[in-house]
Amino acid sequence: MSDFIISLDQGTTSSRAILFSVEGTLLAKAQTEITQIFPKQGWVEHDPIEILNTTYDVLQEIFEHELLSNGRVVGIGITNQRETTVVWDRKTGLPLYNAIVWQDKRTSQVCDELKNSGLEEYVKSVTGLFIDPYFSGTKVAWILDHVDGARERAVRGELCFGTIDSWLLYNLTGKEVHATDFSNASRTMLFNINSLKWDEKMLKVLNVPIQILPKVFPSSGVFGHYESNSHGLIPISAIMGDQQSALFGQGCLTPGSAKNTYGTGCFMLMNTGKEIPSTPSGLLNTIAWQIDGVTTYALEGSVFIAGAALQWLRDGIGIIEDITLSSDIAKQESSLSPDSTLIVVPAFAGLGTPYWDMHARGAIFGLTRDSGRPALIRATLESLAYQSYDVLSAMQEDSGISLFKLQVDGGASANDYLMQFQADLLGVSIERPSNLESTAAGVAYMASLTLGRLTLQDISKLRKVENVFESEKSLDWREDRVKKWKDAIGRTISNI
Repeated sequence: MSDFIISLDQGTTSSRAILFSVEGTLLAKAQTEITQIFPKQGWVEHDPIEILNTTYDVLQEIFEHELLSNGRVVGIGITNQRETTVVWDRKTGLPLYNAIVWQDKRTSQVCDELKNSGLEEYVKSVTGLFIDPYFSGTKVAWILDHVDGARERAVRGELCFGTIDSWLLYNLTGKEVHATDFSNASRTMLFNINSLKWDEKMLKVLNVPIQILPKVFPSSGVFGHYESNSHGLIPISAIMGDQQSALFGQGCLTPGSAKNTYGTGCFMLMNTGKEIPSTPSGLLNTIAWQIDGVTTYALEGSVFIAGAALQWLRDGIGIIEDITLSSDIAKQESSLSPDSTLIVVPAFAGLGTPYWDMHARGAIFGLTRDSGRPALIRATLESLAYQSYDVLSAMQEDSGISLFKLQVDGGASANDYLMQFQADLLGVSIERPSNLESTAAGVAYMASLTLGRLTLQDISKLRKVENVFESEKSLDWREDRVKKWKDAIGRTISNI
């Protein structure tokens, strides 16, 4: 009889369950998309019940896989879209309001008020974050302020707040466990990453009662148990935010190692070990994970819109039916117009690292009479690389480490045109692994580590490189491209 780990990967656009061997081999996966809700301009929501039901659906699909007919699931790991906020009734488990998604900008005015009150330096030094509606703190405050009776009920301890990991954990354990891990807690703007405790001043500033907060535990550990009809009680043996999980899944276990995930957003993380370096270039300090009482930190650069820009091409303006075709279209258009001036700044949810302009909005620059569908697809695809250039530049400046290679993962990293353009723009090698599911793999490895089936040394050897993209362009080409991008960014910010 074989033993298996299931990774529950609840992301911004879908819920997934992925089956791994305890040795870390990916074996099968199930996926269901979730509905994106846009009640008002700048608002983004999910239905927490749909998130839960789709998670149960994909989990059940994996339980029914033929590989499990003569095997057992010995552990479950949860990895999740971070910052997305849910508040629910502690007794009934029913949400008070839709989940407010990390991309949501409804609390921009509140964030402006916090900045004007002189809190920026305190927030950065204590939480590692910038004041921005991206993070959970102002989202939970908004729910408590706008749902009738919510604040009073919160004070009485009748409500629970959590990011998506906490919401899933609470329900998977039969409403017994209200908890999170250090990596997710560090994304709330309510957590002190130095003392590893909820920060009393930030709770007071945002008027968030401590009674509604989850308990915080190491990423590696048994959080509770899920009772399966076919496999009995299964320990939930790891929880990690999706980007920290991808860092772990890429084997970035030593200080200075870095990865870039091209998902709905684009997130670059560098392991900084036990250190919390200063970040004058606009990077975040975040907790990567905690194992056996040892906390590992990371530098993070956040791009809010990456793969979501390609979804906009498909669903928003309908100029491409299949996103996977974007690579061939961009490659052909590039050969016809190598000196195109078209630049897309996909600031649909503001700008993240290094600008942190929550009021910026998307823009297109350099349109000419002959600009057509292929040019727009190409420029949108290239925007992912330009934004990653900004993040890597900031990361190298703040860390003092020059990267000669960048490890990549996420759905859009399968796009050959994007990866080659990224290598050309950065002037470094891009290493793409054979398994692009680094996010799901990371928490599966962590769950297996908890259960004593893998060691950190084992995990460091699991990553296999599928392709390496080397820079093929000159320094002059790179500088010309960066100049056009910087000009477009300057116009985007100054025109708001």
